[in-house]
Amino acid sequence: MKLLETHIVPKLNSTVRIQEYDVSLLKSIQSKSSLKKAIKKKLILINGKTATTATHIIENDVIEIYAEEIIPKKIFKLAIPVIFEDDELAIINKPAGFPTNGNYFKTIENALPHNLKPSIVMDALAFPKPVHRLDNPTSGILIVAKTKSAQIHLHQQFERQEISKIYQAIVIGKTSEKGEIHSAVAEKDAFTNYETIQTVPSLQNEFLSHVKLFPKTGRTHQLRIHLASINHPIIGDQLHGKVTENYKKGLFLCATSIQFLHPTTKEKYLFTIEPPNKYQSFLAREKRRFLKYRLT
Repeated sequence: MKLLETHIVPKLNSTVRIQEYDVSLLKSIQSKSSLKKAIKKKLILINGKTATTATHIIENDVIEIYAEEIIPKKIFKLAIPVIFEDDELAIINKPAGFPTNGNYFKTIENALPHNLKPSIVMDALAFPKPVHRLDNPTSGILIVAKTKSAQIHLHQQFERQEISKIYQAIVIGKTSEKGEIHSAVAEKDAFTNYETIQTVPSLQNEFLSHVKLFPKTGRTHQLRIHLASINHPIIGDQLHGKVTENYKKGLFLCATSIQFLHPTTKEKYLFTIEPPNKYQSFLAREKRRFLKYRLT
């Protein structure tokens, strides 16, 4: 096993169980829960002996922390656009049609080692990990952690709702210039604001609208459920839309912007992309068809 850290216990007022030790004094473990997991996995030695949750430590005890043995990962060789990368994290542009992670081989997570450089930081993860999810048919910006500390810090930002995300979608119908949707998703409060970018006429649905979405919460399928709830389902949504009114052209939902604090530098980072080219070409084609068949 790879030795991550050797730590000498400083002066203590009294003996303390290893699982209650102050993790702020350790470099390779960031939380009490991570410390307990490492103990259970027998990755911690005290004075050369494997620690248990009952092991007590005193001043000058030697704590050795080892990395978990890495099981080789089968890598999915899918090329993914990398927007930004350093030793702590990466920002990628997820293609539609692949799950972020899960019990499958062809996932974005399994493709990350093919696209990202290994981190040289002490608490580097064995493999890069997405810190949030985008649905299988959704494309766009995804944050990836390359170190354990970055993973924890970014998860905390999501939990505190400190990370701002913007999506773009094409929906059925003529939407208001601006609006707010507040309705429960999976029996939990959920909030979404939206702005209309443009509306075009449509032979099949009278109108189609290109909207910008500002979710204030992050419930599963929140944007899809919220838009369907106000009778403006997203184009291509076979789950929440009306099949008779929809198009089989994939889901027109893209994560186009994200803002967060870098876990190490604490700088504010903002990344923005344009939605796929098919958004504008689809709207333009619908408008042309309407003008051709309705006005001639």
